[in-house]
Amino acid sequence: MHKRVGRASVKYEEGVYIVNSASVVGTKEGQGPLGHLFDRVGSDDLFDCNTWEEAESALQKEAVYMALKKAGKKPEEIQMMFAGDLLGQSIATSFGLKQFEIPMLGVYGACSTCGESMLLGSMAIEGGFADQVVCVTSSHFASAEKEFRFPLEYGNQRPLSATWTVTGSGAFVLSGKHSHGDRAKITGFTVGIVTDYGLKDSMNMGACMAPAAASTIERHFKDFQCGPEEYDRIITGDLGTVGQQILLDLLREKGYDIADVHMDCGIEIYDADTQDTHAGGSGCGCSAVTFSAYILKQMEEKFWKKVLFIPTGALLSKTSFNEGQSVPGVAHALVIEHV
Repeated sequence: MHKRVGRASVKYEEGVYIVNSASVVGTKEGQGPLGHLFDRVGSDDLFDCNTWEEAESALQKEAVYMALKKAGKKPEEIQMMFAGDLLGQSIATSFGLKQFEIPMLGVYGACSTCGESMLLGSMAIEGGFADQVVCVTSSHFASAEKEFRFPLEYGNQRPLSATWTVTGSGAFVLSGKHSHGDRAKITGFTVGIVTDYGLKDSMNMGACMAPAAASTIERHFKDFQCGPEEYDRIITGDLGTVGQQILLDLLREKGYDIADVHMDCGIEIYDADTQDTHAGGSGCGCSAVTFSAYILKQMEEKFWKKVLFIPTGALLSKTSFNEGQSVPGVAHALVIEHV
């Protein structure tokens, strides 16, 4: 059972279970502080493929295969798959996942896709439209640079506000039935709105996305009639160091101080002192692999019992950027509780 709370939120009475998950990352991510937690670290970022796009497809295929194996499930037991990536027409997803022959719904929320896919997957289960679903997303540094910025061969300089697109894929198996070994459960969500402060700097994604994160967190607090003290951690997807400070400032203006409980996946995944990633990590894979490898582990071990997980996305394209449009953001929040 579930009930609507406020305009944009839903609370589940029992919850939808995260049966298991998997994370596959590239070499740079494997060298970071979370490297020992990922299920697989590639020996090179091409993953034995011919192109960067094929490599990203391989990331998704491996992540789904491992998640299903860890959950003890076969593809034919899964009713729906919610999946997406950053590339045009989501080609990393369609080419990477076709072999599973699972009914698939493509999702695009930019770097918020991990949250959006799990939100939709939990809705499908809670509404009785599926018993078990898979949610997966990915990003790849090289394919994203080619898609949104410059070919790697150009060798352009990156400003200190820039984030480094994570090469990685995270996959999650969700179920409406509790089973031994479930990693956590989704007990509610708040759907974000597209928020645009008029910023046009594609090299400062954190600033572009922070207003959307602040909007969703404020709406969540109002809908659920709670505050920061409700959560052990409030975790954004990939704001980085620049976006984090903007988020904290925006929420303080609204009367909420989350500084003591806030964490950002883009800050956690790389070592700022040794890895030269400037403001931190970004990309669909950033929050997905950090959630699978680190956040769920913290919940399994009961260091955290309840977190608010808010993947963040910048909704730009090559066309919108070249036409001088601003960079709107969106963020969706999931309430995650330990089992």
